[in-house]
Amino acid sequence: MTSTFWSSRAGRVANVVLVILAMLAVWEGVVRLFGIKAFLLPPVSDVLVELWRNPGWYVGHTLHTLLETALGFAGAVVLGIVMAIGIVSSRFVEQTLYTVLVTLNAIPKVALAPLFVLWLGTGIEPKIAVALMIALFPIVIDTVLGLKSTDPDMLDLARSFRASRRQMLWKIRFPHALPSVFAGLKVGISFAFIGAIVGEFVASQSGLGYVIISSQASFDTSRVFAAIILLAVAGTLLFYLVEMAEHACVPWHVSRRRSTAAVPTGRPAAAH
Repeated sequence: MTSTFWSSRAGRVANVVLVILAMLAVWEGVVRLFGIKAFLLPPVSDVLVELWRNPGWYVGHTLHTLLETALGFAGAVVLGIVMAIGIVSSRFVEQTLYTVLVTLNAIPKVALAPLFVLWLGTGIEPKIAVALMIALFPIVIDTVLGLKSTDPDMLDLARSFRASRRQMLWKIRFPHALPSVFAGLKVGISFAFIGAIVGEFVASQSGLGYVIISSQASFDTSRVFAAIILLAVAGTLLFYLVEMAEHACVPWHVSRRRSTAAVPTGRPAAAH
């Protein structure tokens, strides 16, 4: 099963690489063919040269953004799961906290980012806070959905064996909810990454968001596109890291199975 998983992932990676290479070739060709000015749209070759000239500098900024994302995402996971358990366990918490979450989610996080900078300073803290705020909602929603979707017959059976509420939560509800939890985590990690960049746009001295803002001010478009490419690569890797964790934790779920067409058994049909 593991070999099948990795072989399928290798095939997917190969296909994605081929598509990306084709897109980059088209990008380079269009810029060269139509003579587009570099400050509007630089050729891919210029962007790659920019990355090649300053690899350590870009790696440092990328790692800084990834650190903000990881810390914000980790906080959102812990807080989100705790809140989801509270919502499922208490009608009062569901009626109050759930409404508060929906209200907070309706507020654009770009509007909150300057407040976090005002409250927490210009260091790494406001970026973590924005990443946490953006990632929290999908994690809570999907975890609540999973916890509430447990088969009632299983819960009745557990009660007949005098299982406590804690035992039913951790041995029945939570394992059953894992596919929904990971659905929220995959959305949450992407949102946390966006939140870290938003925080860097507002106030930062490091990170890929800072690279984009500072380069935009000096019309260094090659550096802007270099940072954007790194953002795309880093965001994709984060998503698939969560997906790999999902495969390790819930390989039994139907969503992880590959649909296969019926194949002949090799036994000839009986003659009539």
